[in-house]
Amino acid sequence: MVNMNRRQFLKVSGTGLAGSSLALLGASPAPAMAEVRQFKLARMTETRNTCPYCSVACGLLMYGLGDGAKNAASAIVHIEGDPDHPVNRGTLCPKGAGLIDFIHSPNRLKQPEYRAPGSDTWEPIGWDDALDRIARLMKDDRDANFVAQTPEGRTVNRWITTGMLAASATSNETAYITHKVARSLGLLAFDNQARV
Repeated sequence: MVNMNRRQFLKVSGTGLAGSSLALLGASPAPAMAEVRQFKLARMTETRNTCPYCSVACGLLMYGLGDGAKNAASAIVHIEGDPDHPVNRGTLCPKGAGLIDFIHSPNRLKQPEYRAPGSDTWEPIGWDDALDRIARLMKDDRDANFVAQTPEGRTVNRWITTGMLAASATSNETAYITHKVARSLGLLAFDNQARV
């Protein structure tokens, strides 16, 4: 016979009563542990992207609802760091971790806007119109201000009235091509956001 005080007796009997009651209610651990749980992101579309905030260029995994069907509206519902990305290896800073608020912000611009000279309002325009306008203004400025030779006759082929600030959240290949395009136009004022 085991010597038991009153407190020990209440603990043992209470534990046994609680365990048998849960088992009778269907909460036995064996079926619960054997059940296959659904992965929370199982039926979502995964998209890889780059964080837009700073020059570190962390990799992101964005998960969206919607399967691309005609009447299904897709929406990004979860963002996390990309564990396969060599820069951040799955981690994100507080700004990167809060990107879901940036995406769903009502103040976020989703298309280009144009403000006419002398106007105080911005008007939305299409991407084709914006790119055509940028190309036209660049060509007009380059044609008016391109310097082929110095007064001494030395060939310089430079365009000094326009500059370019390249994005830092790009790959090395994209940065190389951007630099080659800028230099081929004769741009001297060329920098990268990573340095600024």
